[in-house]
Amino acid sequence: MIWDFIEDQILGMKWLNQLIGNGLEGMGFNLSGKLGGSIQFFIYDVIKITILLCVLIYLISYIQSYFPPERSKKILGKFHGIGANCIAALLGTVTPFCSCSSIPLFIGFTSAGLPLGVTFSFLISSPMVDLGSLVLLMSIFGTKVAVIYVIVGLFIAVIGGTLIEKMHMEKCVEDFILKAKAVDIDSPTISQKDRLSYAKEQMVSTFKKVFPYILLGVAIGAVIHNWIPEKWIETILGSHNPFGVVLATLVGIPMYADIFGTIPVAEALLSKGASLGTILSFMMAVTTLSLPSMIMLKKAVKSKLLGTFIAICTIGIIVVGYLFNIFQIFII
Repeated sequence: MIWDFIEDQILGMKWLNQLIGNGLEGMGFNLSGKLGGSIQFFIYDVIKITILLCVLIYLISYIQSYFPPERSKKILGKFHGIGANCIAALLGTVTPFCSCSSIPLFIGFTSAGLPLGVTFSFLISSPMVDLGSLVLLMSIFGTKVAVIYVIVGLFIAVIGGTLIEKMHMEKCVEDFILKAKAVDIDSPTISQKDRLSYAKEQMVSTFKKVFPYILLGVAIGAVIHNWIPEKWIETILGSHNPFGVVLATLVGIPMYADIFGTIPVAEALLSKGASLGTILSFMMAVTTLSLPSMIMLKKAVKSKLLGTFIAICTIGIIVVGYLFNIFQIFII
């Protein structure tokens, strides 16, 4: 019961939804109507996600201050084989929130001489799985779905990096990265005051970057939730459409957003009858394989390696989507 309270009232903030609903009703809005329901959905989700976003970014940035690039390189350099892929995937959970921010770190790790498969495990997990996504998913889908999502995301990162390592595609990395001289310097010791200041700066900076996507994601979610007929969603993305997972993945790939912008859309789709695996495939595709990040990555790797990376991630995401759909009845 205590954990249910945490999920519903602290993470889910259902009290806030009720408070906003009471306020809108007092202003004469009909919450069962399309307009009133959309306004309630928009205000509630924007406030909830903003609060969670700021708290999470502050805490994660504080943790991240203990793992600057130089220290991360040293940590990864101590491991070999699949163990190194696992550590790289885990490090990705405390690094930048979007794929475009992860690519400079990926280039730095590769230039430092770390195995290519290890750096790709990091590149996959960093945008797809982070501590923020765990908490936000818990606030909407519950603990079981959130934990399974994170575990599966880490699994894709480890397997994807391992496959790329086994394919020996080092020659597909651009020469300027392979020839770059890595400067191995010790990270200066910083005070707690500096760490807290860094966490605050990161929170403000990240919030400014992602807030427009939150507004856009919540607006789309409000339209889906209140204006699009449930039968349409069930027909396209429901369990009766065997190609729903593939469609959701392919639609998500060219888009650009982070986990905070996709969750409101996922929440609305789930309420309309879309299958869980289909929704999670869409989220993974958007956060991991966005078109802008692929354009950036193309500057660092050759087409063969880029295509292999996209193919591995796409297949993994689709497989995960179908597995979630099959076992959805046991998860929700």
